[in-house]
Amino acid sequence: ELARCGARVILATRSARRGEAAASRIRRESGNNEVVFMHLDLASLRSVRAFASAFLRQEPQLHLLINNAGVSVGGTTEDGFSLPFQVNHLGHFLLTQLLLERLRSCAPSRVVIVASSAHCAGRLRPESLGRPPSGLFSAFQDYCDSKLANVLHARELATREQGTQVTCYAVHPG
Repeated sequence: ELARCGARVILATRSARRGEAAASRIRRESGNNEVVFMHLDLASLRSVRAFASAFLRQEPQLHLLINNAGVSVGGTTEDGFSLPFQVNHLGHFLLTQLLLERLRSCAPSRVVIVASSAHCAGRLRPESLGRPPSGLFSAFQDYCDSKLANVLHARELATREQGTQVTCYAVHPG
């Protein structure tokens, strides 16, 4: 829909094949040639930093950042965090922080963080943050914890950005 409205859209995904295919389909369906793919793997903080650096070099404008990637099960990332917590929260958190100055300079702008109503079952334990919980249903708990972190991030970012014309939202898809 953003492409149909004439926006320049950057699809940031870990799969070049799927990202390029999606960008091509959106260009064709929307008639907007300003839809491009850029590689971003949220399971690697190194990749997040590389993406942000490339984006800031190539793209002078940023008015809307939608943090929408998510996984529900997995192992441990190269950075030592649980895959769901890093992909669903830490990667997005770092990306947002790295792009925040650009969002401010292009204001009015907004950050949309796709969370989940599953955040209601989340529990953040500072002593084990980013490590998967143990026990029965641990994968689901890890997902819920990451979504609670999303909601808290959105809320804190909205508070910190008051008066800057950068607004922040957490949304439940569906």
